[in-house]
Amino acid sequence: MTHPDSNPDHQCQHGQHATAGHVASSRESPLTPTQPSPTQELLIEGAGCASCVGKIEAALKAVDGVANANMNFAQRTVTVTGGVTADILIRAIEKAGYKATPAMTDNDSDALSEKEKADQAYYQRLLRDMAIALSLGIPLMLYGLLGGAMTVSTTGERLAWLSVGLLTLGVMVFSGKHFYTGAWHSLKNHAANMDTLIALGTGTAWLYSVAVLSVPQFIPEMARHVYFEATAMIIGLINLGLALELKARGRTSEAIKRLIGLQAKTARVIRNGQETDISIEQVMVDDIVRVRPGEKIPVDGIITDGHSHVDESMLTGEPMPVEKPVGAPLAAGTINKSGTLLFRATRVGKDTALAHIIGMVKRAQNAKPPIGRMADVIAAYFVPVVMIIAVVSALAWLNFGPEPALAFAVVSATTVLIIACPCALGLATPMSVMVGVGKAAEAGVLIRNGEALQTASTISAMVLDKTGTITVGVPKVTDILLSGAENEETVLRLAATLESGSEHPLAQAITESARERGISTGHLSEFKAIAGHGVQALVDGRRLLFGNEKLMHDNRIALGEFHQKAQALAAEAKTPMYFAIDNSLTAIIAVADPIKDDSVAAIQRLQRNGIRVIMLTGDNYLTAQAIAGKVGISEFFADVLPEDKSRKVQELQHQGEIVGMTGDGINDAPALAIANVGFAIGTGTDVAIESADITLMRGSLHGLADAIAVSKATLRNIRQNLFGAFIYNVAGIPFAAGILYPVSGLLLSPVIAGAAMAFSSLTVVTNANRLRLFKAQEH
Repeated sequence: MTHPDSNPDHQCQHGQHATAGHVASSRESPLTPTQPSPTQELLIEGAGCASCVGKIEAALKAVDGVANANMNFAQRTVTVTGGVTADILIRAIEKAGYKATPAMTDNDSDALSEKEKADQAYYQRLLRDMAIALSLGIPLMLYGLLGGAMTVSTTGERLAWLSVGLLTLGVMVFSGKHFYTGAWHSLKNHAANMDTLIALGTGTAWLYSVAVLSVPQFIPEMARHVYFEATAMIIGLINLGLALELKARGRTSEAIKRLIGLQAKTARVIRNGQETDISIEQVMVDDIVRVRPGEKIPVDGIITDGHSHVDESMLTGEPMPVEKPVGAPLAAGTINKSGTLLFRATRVGKDTALAHIIGMVKRAQNAKPPIGRMADVIAAYFVPVVMIIAVVSALAWLNFGPEPALAFAVVSATTVLIIACPCALGLATPMSVMVGVGKAAEAGVLIRNGEALQTASTISAMVLDKTGTITVGVPKVTDILLSGAENEETVLRLAATLESGSEHPLAQAITESARERGISTGHLSEFKAIAGHGVQALVDGRRLLFGNEKLMHDNRIALGEFHQKAQALAAEAKTPMYFAIDNSLTAIIAVADPIKDDSVAAIQRLQRNGIRVIMLTGDNYLTAQAIAGKVGISEFFADVLPEDKSRKVQELQHQGEIVGMTGDGINDAPALAIANVGFAIGTGTDVAIESADITLMRGSLHGLADAIAVSKATLRNIRQNLFGAFIYNVAGIPFAAGILYPVSGLLLSPVIAGAAMAFSSLTVVTNANRLRLFKAQEH
């Protein structure tokens, strides 16, 4: 069927783009998800600090068939990409000196529950180890602070302290075993980590004290000081720090917990005419499922019977329930608000959109932004350097320090080893990434990788596709201008009847407008399409003409002042069509792809943040100019083919811009791929999720500003954590080595160093959790 348009070129472009945008953003047909490379997750045991991360990743990447390996030190998990069995990966990790077990992946809820149970057991074990160590360390420390002699000069003192030494050895075995076994595994693999520093520090203090008791004649009398309290206190305080860190780390998984909590446990399936409640794992594709008001949608599907409104806020961030008639898609995890629905299951289990989103958020939380990889590299060299500094510090005290030089050398070396443990450094990046990605997901923004998370904070130019991005992507009736005695309802009923048999986007806009108003159609006869002009027919015995200006002229229908009104509508990027009843002009009906309600505010928000906003469209210049003017964009390019959009992005990059490209994820794919950060406008479809770095689930451009705001907040938090960790380690080492002693006579105690090291990790975790208070949607 031919449709009129006051601007034929406009109509052609308009129809083409409206259809593309509609496919990408409406979710009206199930899409086959793309298959990423196989990935698996392993739980790591024995990783003590950031330096372990690089060793584990390197060991895995050396395995044939492994494409990539990313370890999340905060979660103690590693995600491996590549077709290699778990047994081979575990052997590679064990060869590197660590232990690994496969993470449960069949059921996200069960896996999370198992992990929480394991974490709780580990937390209780750490508290037990801490209590045992401090029950010895605190009395010994108080004894020394209250004036008790910590030196050995008589046989009685030697025997008493020997008993304390044996008790301290018990503490080392029961409460500190994991430090020493970790250090031994690292030594066997010619490596060093946090456990190495703790083991060396506490072991040196204990061995020196035992030497004082065993062979006092070889040690100067002034140096006959025992440090059993330092060994016990350090082990106790570090275990306390690990326990507090573990407790705080658990809060960073709130986003995943909420997403997993969206999954229904059971589904009401109709099989052989019988309704049966079955577990969600038993639902099969093409099953007919019933959902009553207030219930969760168990799997993805297409409505076959019923009409309702569905709350999709937890998936998309969109607060308003979405109307769902027959034929509309449903996503697992959303909530049916009103009517009873029957739907046909299209995707189940791990294939649902919700399952893909959970997987994507997990992968993003495990990903490392470039700034995090830099920290891993530094950490790999940090521990060996610290060991060298400890040795140099001890030699300096032995050769240039006052008496007892040997005691001072032991204290300074032990303190340097303990205070420099890079635990906080390893937590700095992953903790912030986990919380930041989770906050973005809560706002309906899915960040796919660490590079996108970091780069989004530096975007200087944002390129926006028009159709389906700035606009709704589906033509709608925008204006009905009346010229006669007929009212809008009558005109729309007759026009909808005339267009009822057409699938053209403009015709569908008119019939949809009538349906939304509850207007029924009449009886159509003698229909005739007039190529390049419009259509004519009889409806309820009345002769109707619907088309362009030429159709009216050919039928000698006077337009009068409506000619100017039609031109004004065309200048606003609308398609005006003349409607005549019985050879008399009755109305102008204008159809357009309307601008989204919040596009203007969202674009202004980007511009206020100093971002250069550019619009690209395949539509003609006048349409592009009208849309750009309405939304406040001064730079736009019209008549741009999909293959030319990537060239425009490259031109901006050559100008020195960090470019974000926003489109529907299908016809904009080349530009999305070449941009520094690609944003897909979608509502959770697999194609949109897999085609861009960041997906805006609810289709609002506010998601762009939200994503950039979360990115900036996360990167700021990472820098704070890294700065704190670096400053703590770098600044703490000189004080531990004794730089203040010549000036003030003070030498830092190993116990103070142990407490400071333990609580530095807690500080990083607490700072990362501050991101949970960040409000991404600052409309």
